[in-house]
Amino acid sequence: MNSVGRSWLLLTGFILFYIIYLLFGALMFSSIERPVEDKLRQDMEALKQEFLNQSCVNSTSLELFLVKVLTANKYGVSVLKNSSVNSNWDLTSSMFFANTLVTTVGYGQSTPLSDTGKAFSIFYALIGVPFTMLVLTACVQRIMCPLVLAPVRLLQRSGMEPRPATFVHFLLLLLVVVLCFFVVPAAVFSSVELSWSFLDGIYFCFISLCTIGLGDFVPGTQPGQKYRQLYQVTVMVYLFLGLMMMYLLLRTFHKMADLHGLTTFLQLPHCDESDLEDDREPIVEGKREDQAAPCQTEKEASKHLKPGSQSTYNTIHSG
Repeated sequence: MNSVGRSWLLLTGFILFYIIYLLFGALMFSSIERPVEDKLRQDMEALKQEFLNQSCVNSTSLELFLVKVLTANKYGVSVLKNSSVNSNWDLTSSMFFANTLVTTVGYGQSTPLSDTGKAFSIFYALIGVPFTMLVLTACVQRIMCPLVLAPVRLLQRSGMEPRPATFVHFLLLLLVVVLCFFVVPAAVFSSVELSWSFLDGIYFCFISLCTIGLGDFVPGTQPGQKYRQLYQVTVMVYLFLGLMMMYLLLRTFHKMADLHGLTTFLQLPHCDESDLEDDREPIVEGKREDQAAPCQTEKEASKHLKPGSQSTYNTIHSG
C-alpha cells in the first residue's frame, strides 16, 4: 500500500476511533447518570405531590418547593409532566453530551448529577478535547489541497494575480461556508424546532460553531419530538463538519493575510515555514513524493501562489 493509501487509512482510523470514543463516553455517562436522574425525577414527583396535598401553603414551604424545582431544572429535570418524558441520559443524549464536551461547545443543558459523573467528565475531556483537535487538524490538512490550494491555482491560471486570486477564493469559501453551515442549517432548525425562528437558527449556528455554547437554544429538547435520536446524531455530524470548516476558514484567512501583508501591518504572528510544512505534510501522511494526484502535490500547488519574486503562499508582501 502506498503512502497516500496509508494516509487515508490512518485518517479513517482516527475518525473511527473518535466515534468509538464518543460511544464509550455515551455508555459511561448513561450508566452513571441515568439512575441518578431517575431518582431525582422520583423525588421531584414526590415533592410535587406533597406540595399539592398541603391544605395550607405558607411562604416558607413555597420557597422551599421553588428552590428544589429550580435546582432540579438546572439538571434538566422538570416537574412539568410533559417536560420529563425524554431522559437527558439515554444513549443518544449521552453521546450528544459527550460530543459537546470534547468539542468544547458545552451547551450546559444537561450536566453530570453525581460526583462520579463529574470526575469522569474531567478524565474524559482531558483525553477527548486534544484528540478532537487532532482529528479536526488532520481532516483540515487533508482538504487544504482540494479546497484551498487547487482553487487558488485555478484562479491564477485563469489570469488573476496571486493577491486578487487569494482574496476572491477567500470570499467564495466564506460564501460557501455561510450558505452551507449557517443559512441552510438555520432554515432546517427553524422548521424542525417549532419554537425557533430563522434568526434563532442563525444564532444557534453561530454560537455553536464559534464554540461559545451559551445553551439558551439546544436542539432535540422539545418533549415528544419525532425522530429525536436521529436528529441528535445529525446535529453531532453537523457540529463536527462545521467546526472543521470554521478551522479551514481561519487558516485560509491567515494565509491570505500573510500574502497581503496584513500580519506585518497589524504585527500579528506569521504563517511561518512550520505552518507551511503542516499544509504540505499532513499529520497522517507518508512520503511526500507519493502524493501526486489530482492536486499533484500540495507543495507544487503552493508554487502557483507566488507573486513576482516567486515566493510561497505564506510569504508577506508589504509592498
